[in-house]
Amino acid sequence: MKELSANSFPIAQGRCRTESEAAMLKRKYGSRYDWKRIVKREYAEKYISTPRFTGYVTLFKMNEVAAPLYKTYKGRAVCIADKGYSWLQHFPDGMHFSVTTVFDSNGQIVQWYIDICRENGYCSANGPWMDDLFLDLIVLPSGEIIEKDIDELEAALNSQSISDDEFALAWKEFDRIKTLLAENSFELLELTKEHLLIVKENIEGEQS
Repeated sequence: MKELSANSFPIAQGRCRTESEAAMLKRKYGSRYDWKRIVKREYAEKYISTPRFTGYVTLFKMNEVAAPLYKTYKGRAVCIADKGYSWLQHFPDGMHFSVTTVFDSNGQIVQWYIDICRENGYCSANGPWMDDLFLDLIVLPSGEIIEKDIDELEAALNSQSISDDEFALAWKEFDRIKTLLAENSFELLELTKEHLLIVKENIEGEQS
């Protein structure tokens, strides 16, 4: 896993999407190549194909940050980005969600963040990406589930930033995953640490 400073991290050469696409949905990359908060970082990606998961998995490690990042959930501040933190992100093939697992500097899971998206894909310049459809589900280690950004989805529809079909897709996927979480059958959460080890082993193999 190569260490990169904010200034040395490679910026995309050319476009990986059309201008019309860029105006519609926010595209988020596992590499976080343009995140200025992170001063020094390490990044790796691996394509995994098993009976339980098929898609890209990215590992983003924060070696130096300009400032920690906190989010407030029901009045409680939770740090999700700081020196020594890592984000492991799953981009499952053909699915309409992406999962980011936040690890603290001690390797403990802080949260799972599930983005509902139109699609996942890959760009040769900046790696795996997903086109965000606003709705999010946050799962805390305690089992608490937090629903986010419902108002943003409504606003996107009203401003015609998304279509009626995309609005319906977002809600259908959101409800599907929420049901799986309630039934404790959203399998990807169980694969988090296993996939973290796979990505780390792949990196160590490349460096040896």
